[in-house]
Amino acid sequence: MKRLVIILMLLASPLWAVDPKEMLDDPVLEERARTLSQELRCPVCRNESIDESNAALSQELRIVLRERMLAGDTDQEALDFMVARYGEFVMLRPDTSGANLILWLAAPVLLLIALVIGWFTIRAKRSAPEGLSEAEKAELEKILGS
Repeated sequence: MKRLVIILMLLASPLWAVDPKEMLDDPVLEERARTLSQELRCPVCRNESIDESNAALSQELRIVLRERMLAGDTDQEALDFMVARYGEFVMLRPDTSGANLILWLAAPVLLLIALVIGWFTIRAKRSAPEGLSEAEKAELEKILGS
C-alpha cells in the first residue's frame, strides 16, 4: 500500500508545479496562461513544459507569462515575447520553417543517403570475384611455405 501511495504521488507531482500564489484571479486568463505554459520548455528540465516543471526558472517563466497576459498580450504576442527574450529553444515545438527546416529535414535525408551508400556497398561486394585463381593459390602457398 505504501508503494502505491508513493507511485501516485510521483505521478501527481506535475500537478504541484504551479504554485497557487502564481495563479491569476481571472479563470479565463489562468486557463490561457496554463495552455501557453504547456507550449514552453523548461530550460532546466529540457523536455518538460514550464507548466509541469518545479524548477525555479520555470516558476519565473510562468510569472513572466502571466504578467504578459495581465498586460493584455494575445497568446501569440506572449509567445513571441518569450521567444524574443529566451530564444527559440524555449518552445517545445519549434517553428518548422526557414533555417529550422534544414534541421528538421537533415536527419531523414542523411538516413536515406546512408541507406543508398549501404545498398551500393553491398551490391559491389556481391559482384566482386570470389576465390583465388590457380596462380594466386600457388603464390599464397609459396608465401606460407606449405
